[in-house]
Amino acid sequence: METTGPVNVLGEYLRARRALVTPEQVGLPEGTRRRVPGLRREEVALLAGISADYYLRLERGRDANPSPQVLTAIARVLQLDDVEHAYLLGLTAPRPRTRRAPAAERVPPRLHHLLAALDVPAFLEGRTFDVLAANGPATAFSPRLTPGQNRLRSLVLDPEERAFQVDWEDSLASFVAAARHTFGEDGSDPRAAALVGELSIASARFRELWARHDVREMTGGSVVVEHPVVGRLDLLREKLPVDGLVLVTYYPEAGSASAEKLRLLTALGATAGSASQH
Repeated sequence: METTGPVNVLGEYLRARRALVTPEQVGLPEGTRRRVPGLRREEVALLAGISADYYLRLERGRDANPSPQVLTAIARVLQLDDVEHAYLLGLTAPRPRTRRAPAAERVPPRLHHLLAALDVPAFLEGRTFDVLAANGPATAFSPRLTPGQNRLRSLVLDPEERAFQVDWEDSLASFVAAARHTFGEDGSDPRAAALVGELSIASARFRELWARHDVREMTGGSVVVEHPVVGRLDLLREKLPVDGLVLVTYYPEAGSASAEKLRLLTALGATAGSASQH
């Protein structure tokens, strides 16, 4: 019986990625008696230049220390990109026997000042995508960008966030892959493990995406949202590491229609904030 628990993360990853590669993608005939999605184990072994028995041992967790050369050959067959290849190599890297509990995340006062000085939506994100601090334009942009909210949970479970994202499915797939990359596979962060468990119970789509073992670095890029007040916004996003946290900013191209809409939205948010204080 195959080991599928957390001690065999390499096997879980290999099985998940093998299921996503079709025979046609690697130049093999599909055949008519294929009982598994993707490639068979012996096909991966043949194309990687290793024995079928050895590859079976890898998937069953009987060899936790394959050479980088073997993993690189398997990565080529499974058509992994650079990020996925590095992730695969990391699954077999030595891990410390004792793990320190993650330190509490705090926002230094100077970063609060930095947020206040920015006139575009900006917030600080923790290692498990918790919003730790946000400026006025960010909360005007989205009420889900307030301290105490979790970006991944909002995207998976909040119907308003789903309507907010023009391409929710693509955004969700990218975010889950980024979470897999950020959280890793060693289960050392109880907050990350609890979040994954919660979302796995609450969302079938999250379970499907998590089981794919996609990994992706979430960096800068473009974002398109449908705001309930000002309509469609085409923005750019940056994610910058600062003091162990991540500074996330959304900003428009200069002179664009989205720039004018964002200015209006920020002004409306400032007016509402002033009125609530009075």
